[in-house]
Amino acid sequence: MSGKPAWVVHKFGGSSVADADCFRRVAEIVEARRDERSAVVLSACRGVTDALYALVDLAEQRQDIAAAIAALRSRHTDIAEELLSSSAAARYADELENDLNDIRGVQHAVQLTRTAAPNVRDLVAGYGEIWSSKLFAAFLRERGNVSSPVAWVDARQIVFVDSGPLGPMVDWERSRKGLADTVDASADQHFVITGFVAADARGAQTTLGRNGSDFSASIFGALLAAREICIWTDVDGVLSADPRRVPGAAVIDALSYNEAMELAYFGAKVIHPQTMGPAVASGIPIRILNTFAPEARGTVISAEPQTNVAVKGITSIENVAMIDLEGAGMIGVPGTAHRLFGALREAEVSVILISQGSSEHSICCAVPAAQVDRAAAIVREAFDRELRTGQIQDVAVDRDLAILAIVGDGMAGTTGVAGKLFSALGRAGVNIRAIAQGASERNISAVVDAAHVTRALRAAHASFYLSPHTLSLGVIGPGSVGGVFLDQLGSQTGRLRDAFNLDLRVRGIAASKRMALFDRGVDLANWRAQFEAAAEPLDIERFRDHIRADHLPHSVIVDCSASESVALRYADFFERGIHVVTPNKKAHSGAYAYYQELGEARRRGNAHFLYEATVGAGLPIIGTARELRETGDEIASIDGIFSGTLAYLFNVYDGSQPFSAVVSDAKARGYTEPDPRDDLSGLDVARKLIILAREMGLVLDLSDVEIESLVPAALRDVSVEEFMRRLPEFDAEMQARFDAARARGKVLRHVGRVTATGEARVGIVELDENASLANTALTDNIVRYTTRRYSANPLIVQGPGAGPEVTAGGVFADLLRLASYLGARM
Repeated sequence: MSGKPAWVVHKFGGSSVADADCFRRVAEIVEARRDERSAVVLSACRGVTDALYALVDLAEQRQDIAAAIAALRSRHTDIAEELLSSSAAARYADELENDLNDIRGVQHAVQLTRTAAPNVRDLVAGYGEIWSSKLFAAFLRERGNVSSPVAWVDARQIVFVDSGPLGPMVDWERSRKGLADTVDASADQHFVITGFVAADARGAQTTLGRNGSDFSASIFGALLAAREICIWTDVDGVLSADPRRVPGAAVIDALSYNEAMELAYFGAKVIHPQTMGPAVASGIPIRILNTFAPEARGTVISAEPQTNVAVKGITSIENVAMIDLEGAGMIGVPGTAHRLFGALREAEVSVILISQGSSEHSICCAVPAAQVDRAAAIVREAFDRELRTGQIQDVAVDRDLAILAIVGDGMAGTTGVAGKLFSALGRAGVNIRAIAQGASERNISAVVDAAHVTRALRAAHASFYLSPHTLSLGVIGPGSVGGVFLDQLGSQTGRLRDAFNLDLRVRGIAASKRMALFDRGVDLANWRAQFEAAAEPLDIERFRDHIRADHLPHSVIVDCSASESVALRYADFFERGIHVVTPNKKAHSGAYAYYQELGEARRRGNAHFLYEATVGAGLPIIGTARELRETGDEIASIDGIFSGTLAYLFNVYDGSQPFSAVVSDAKARGYTEPDPRDDLSGLDVARKLIILAREMGLVLDLSDVEIESLVPAALRDVSVEEFMRRLPEFDAEMQARFDAARARGKVLRHVGRVTATGEARVGIVELDENASLANTALTDNIVRYTTRRYSANPLIVQGPGAGPEVTAGGVFADLLRLASYLGARM
């Protein structure tokens, strides 16, 4: 064979050989590989094997098979007539008719006996590969685009197998002789080989079972000492997860044989483990490729893949149930597991997963859901005496489960892999029912509720950075702050995905009376128009449930409203595992009993609550207070200017013009709320003070805060227009306070203060002109922390503390902080 190209085995099946166009595509792939000798193993045309098995079933039922025979004939002759010359198509049709006549004869015998032996089923089912491979060999030969002769190879003359408990076993000595007697493997030629079929020890036709053509490819790879085995499919390679469940699933570039077997066992679309055996034994790489995208590199499965990725893939088995054998009488008693699994083996129940605690108090195993009732009955029968005497308390059955598995050779010896998996599932609100890990550390499996398996897959996949870390977002209040937040988010979406693999997907927007829901997320570049186009009446429960989608691991409500009714729903959100990010002060400054309820609901639902923007917009005011306490400092007091509006009013008010004129000017500039009384009442500052007081560990309600309102009592209940018109009537009082303060060398500022003893006050104070709280920019917030560490020189945080841009920025920062808590690589 010196100087001749190496053999490469190509297996095509399923959608790769569905019709004439597919045959053309396969021929082009073979013709393009001029540096090899190709051994092409073909499956039957798509659906033909099932049709042949159905033909046997019809015969057993003594039904007419003529229509089924005619359908098979036309299926193949139509392709032949499209691909081959008229003479070649006629020859093919004659051979096909001879085979169909043979099938009729066999089926006639089946109709007489009303039963088909396994060898009869094998005989009939194997014709599909004979027909497809003969057709392709003739087609490739007629095209004339390969430099070497094309030979059709009948695997029934070469591959000999015996049946065994684990399936067909290859008689390698006889098969090597069959190869030598049938073809000249040293010649420069191409083979087109029948997949799926083989001969038994007597030389009678048999099959290699489901996935048999893959097995054929592996067998011929070993017999021909091939350089590589290529399995052509309809995907670009082995994917890191099921793309129907995990849209971010990506092609795995390289797998070890063991990794591929583990993934295949747990349901991934990989070559079947048993069929890999000959290739593994011979050390032949297997490449998974896409017939419809042959330029893609695919996935290489080999003994020692060149990769440093710890976790390669995440997959699942569904329709699973669990049997739990539990009892104190099992502790220290040898042979219990042997009896349990022996009974299940005798009943031919497949055990998928086993988990046992070190106490030996219980053993649980996962089995196919369809077998669980029979399995439970068998186990109860096997342990009947122990159940009656109380040595074993129960044989329990859990239904509607699924198994999630992560697979990777690199997990061995790598610390933290299991912790990362379990943390990811916990953050996604997925309860783990049982776990199992082999000594090789190549696989970690977890049993979860079937209803949560998609969420579990996505959470685990994202936690190992195999796909974007996705958060399902619902934004409430797309007004001044919420609208700017959505614009800010839209401007950074691409960068966050590229830099951090983070997918912040806005799937719902709700205003006070309307909402719009988006299955795959709104286009943030055009969210206003899409909201208007999709808007419908607000249904907050449906909005909540849409955001809390089972197929997405993390759900977040971003409440940019100032609504108390929305704030009162936070506990419900938390109970359902929905995280909340908000600048809305109503929840955290509401009744202390509700504040406590929020904490309990958050813990039960394993949800996060981020509200930095409730005080000081984007300034780190709450975080500073929290970090001081968490690091052991003692806060004596927090005071400061917490309202940008009131900061502006008292910075501008210098006595040269009436206070009412300053208020009117501020309103015209947009520095106040539409109703300035919302600022002047001091209630907003009091709410901020309550939030900080609770961060200090104080038990305070709004009623405990002494609030000096700057709204005259006579004007509290009038319209906004009347309030603005009549406010000058009360300028004299404010002028008097200003003059008195100036006479003492002081200035007026609106300050909130809370102490460790629970004293809380909001109102006007006189300050020295050089005091820190007296010297701020026009609308700045300034907050001073006096603590045990910062007593002589208090800690100060100062900056813009109001306005849509900075408030939205604070909300956005909280959202990114939440994404980091949930496992995003920030």
